[in-house]
Amino acid sequence: MEVVNTIGRRKAAVARIYLNEGKGNITINGRDLKEYFPAGTLQYMVLQPLNLMGVAGQYDIKANLDGGGIAGQAEAMRLAITRALMEINPESRTQLKHAGFVTRDPREVERKKPGQPKARKRFQFSKR
Repeated sequence: MEVVNTIGRRKAAVARIYLNEGKGNITINGRDLKEYFPAGTLQYMVLQPLNLMGVAGQYDIKANLDGGGIAGQAEAMRLAITRALMEINPESRTQLKHAGFVTRDPREVERKKPGQPKARKRFQFSKR
């Protein structure tokens, strides 16, 4: 099997992954998964598509993560892994879609408007 590379995005985070057959090693920016994401919830989030399809120990993943925070990076990586699994096995799409991993979360930070302290917040109104 050749290397499958895909991109996942979430907020300002971008994950580029290279997935190939192996022993289940996950390397992110040259570091191990447990070292890069010390929180167990983020590790679980990254591994969700692999665990759902039952292929957790069958693929080696090398990832380049850039931008955003750690939660956004974990979700971007989950989307990239999902897309790679769908490329390998197109029949897995229905199961991954039902779990909600296929859809890219479109929510972005709203821009700050001029003459306001934040995007929606207004300065206090003074009548006199």
